[in-house]
Amino acid sequence: MTQLLARLRPGVLAALVGGMVLAACDRGADPALSPRPLPTPEGLGEARPDPGPSQAELRKARAERNRQTNAQSAASTGSDVSDAQRQYYASVEARLLTRGRLRRDRVPLDAPIDAETLARNFMAIALQDEYSPTADGIVAKARSAPLRRWSQPVRIQPDFGTSKDTGDRALWRSELAQMAGTLSNATGHPVSLTGSGGNFVVLVMTEDERRQASSRIAELVPGIPARDIDVLTGLPAAISCTVFAYSRGGASDYVHAVAVIRAELPPLLRTSCIHEELAQGMGLSNDSPAARPSVFNDDEEFALLTRHDELLLKILYDPRLRPGMTEAEAGPIVRRIAAELLAREA
Repeated sequence: MTQLLARLRPGVLAALVGGMVLAACDRGADPALSPRPLPTPEGLGEARPDPGPSQAELRKARAERNRQTNAQSAASTGSDVSDAQRQYYASVEARLLTRGRLRRDRVPLDAPIDAETLARNFMAIALQDEYSPTADGIVAKARSAPLRRWSQPVRIQPDFGTSKDTGDRALWRSELAQMAGTLSNATGHPVSLTGSGGNFVVLVMTEDERRQASSRIAELVPGIPARDIDVLTGLPAAISCTVFAYSRGGASDYVHAVAVIRAELPPLLRTSCIHEELAQGMGLSNDSPAARPSVFNDDEEFALLTRHDELLLKILYDPRLRPGMTEAEAGPIVRRIAAELLAREA
């Protein structure tokens, strides 16, 4: 899956990851507008003629009708954009499936792993950055990176655009809760879903909603750099989901993260985005063309976390490792942990 990683300083560490993965969410319809019935007169022997609305009531009704018309016009424009994107991502998913991509097998028989492969993939994915910041912006230039992960409990908080209806939000929350459990089991680190006060925010928005979400993002992620908000609100269509993770100052302990997942994505690609972005927001922030079977690979062969990927998460949160470790420091420990894990499963 297409990845973009940037480590931004000073002040905060930011990992930006954009993945070419997709998922379909129906746009929630606005409640139908209808006039309220007039109250039934009480204490009267027979009904009296309705005198009709006053001039003030007519002016108020006219103003409300104009407001609704303008809102519906804006919504219609947004819906056209979202509908086009929905069709685009659905066609991308269909092409990937036709090519045998987006596999869902957790332990594929055609991709066995050994301790050496597991350790090598971990070093490439957790201790390398694919992209580097330069004076001209973010460029594709590989470099070593310190080990990064969460020290405090991770509280995943979904935040929806206004187009998401109640039933659709329940589906998203269910998938996010399931993923939180998967991450917690794999890492041994506390990961849970919350309705408010989260430190890992997942924005589920349509194109139009996200482009207007600058103030909302700033509210949910206090201290987020303005340039990161610009990236999040201005994602090109080629990037269907992305995640930024932050630490304070020069530390390597994550304290906040924000992921964006497009509301226009079809179901399988929505789930794929949830798997990849949340796992990468835990600290597995890079891609490697050699990683297999894995979602951390640009070839999009696998849609969901594999057992290989869960083992990478387990290594990342092993207490023998610590945030800030270099590749040279972590390498011998990683190889030992990988050997132990696979010996346990033999």
